[in-house]
Amino acid sequence: MLETPIFSTAFFPPVQYFSHLYAAKNVLMEANENYQKKSYRNRCMICGANGTITLSVPVEKSINLKQPVKDVRVVYHSNWNENHWKTIESAYSSSPYFLFYENDIRPIFTKKWNFLLDLNIASIHSITDCLEIECEINLTQNYNPVGYYEKDFRELINHKKDIKKDKEFTPMEYHQVFAQKHGFIPNLSILDLLFNKGPETELILSRV
Repeated sequence: MLETPIFSTAFFPPVQYFSHLYAAKNVLMEANENYQKKSYRNRCMICGANGTITLSVPVEKSINLKQPVKDVRVVYHSNWNENHWKTIESAYSSSPYFLFYENDIRPIFTKKWNFLLDLNIASIHSITDCLEIECEINLTQNYNPVGYYEKDFRELINHKKDIKKDKEFTPMEYHQVFAQKHGFIPNLSILDLLFNKGPETELILSRV
């Protein structure tokens, strides 16, 4: 059983994902599994004035029912990237650290990416760079099923699953922009934690 933790690819992953990533420092990212729609692989969740908002990256439809995630292409038939950034800006412009990190995060939405996997890795590295966290990400060379890895987060970190199923993760409450209106919303995108807590993000990741 391989000890290196393995993760599915994800777009600005949730706090749960990053807490495990932070603890590991050296991880595998699954590049050969079949792409799964409506998952963190192409979407993230933030909080705006009206509650939780899902930001989805549109991808090219494949003629094959089963397509390796490494082959999934991003499409730009609409200005989704510009719209995503405007939504993020609207949600977090009043947060304590938005202006501090804006120039580090915005390039992810101005560049046009060919492959979803590259976009996702860039989104993760943009966060680790902001926090000056060292994390080495290596891609899988082939697919190995559940049971091959000692710590397998590919399906455990799933917005459809109760986060209580993850025994190593307990959401730590922190101040959010719209907390007075919606209360604390756990396990949003790492963007929410970064813009609200800034340098303290690393402290929270180490405690959850």
